[in-house]
Formats: sequence, structure tokens, C-alpha cells
Amino acid sequence: MSIFTKIITGEIPSYKVAENDDFVAFLDINPNAKGHTLVVPKKEENKIFDLSKEAYASLMDFSYDVAKAIEIAVPCKRVGMSVIGLEVPHVHVHLIPINIMADMQFVQKVSLTHEEFVGLAAKIASKLG
Repeated sequence: MSIFTKIITGEIPSYKVAENDDFVAFLDINPNAKGHTLVVPKKEENKIFDLSKEAYASLMDFSYDVAKAIEIAVPCKRVGMSVIGLEVPHVHVHLIPINIMADMQFVQKVSLTHEEFVGLAAKIASKLG
């Protein structure tokens, strides 16, 4: 069972931004930038291209809605998207508010307090259509 499955089942707390029957979006606790969000299928699958085409399209659709909300809630030039998948064997899309290319490099991290995470999750969630 992956750490993301434990988040999905509530065994590990998270700062949820959005959720439906198939996907959940929550703030990354070790973010590249304020607003860095992970979008995860509830069904545990290791590799993104092992998803069915329908599940992949649904994941991208859900990610689109979350990215648009992040773009409104967090000042940035754009929201970058990355799918790497080596660090956790459970499909996840990184949505990262970026202003420069270095924001996508996973080397510089920002720290937020619990209160900042709670407020940010609520702000992004409030911008979802």
C-alpha cells in the first residue's frame, strides 16, 4: 500500500484541495512552491501509462480543473505539470505554480506552517468551479 493510498483512506492526514469518486488532489507537504498540489487516482496504479485511456483522460480532466483553481488562488505566471512517478509507486500528477523554469526542478523547496497549508488548501478549493 502506497503512502498515497494511506492518504486516500485517511490513515495519513493531508491538506485536500479537491476530491471525487476517482481522484483526490492535496497539497504536497514538501512543495517546490506554495500551492504545489498532487493529483492522485484513488485506485492504486504504479505507472501513468498503465492506466486505461479513459482513466488517463479523466485524470487529466480532473487535473485541469485543479490547475485552473491553483492559477486563480496562487500568484504565478503559470501552473506547470510534471509526472515522474519514481518516488512513490502510485500515479500522481504534480501541479506546481511557477514563475521561472527552476521552480519545476524539485531542488528548491518551500516551508509552510500547518495554518498556511490549511488556508492555502481552502483557498484553492474555493476556486474550483
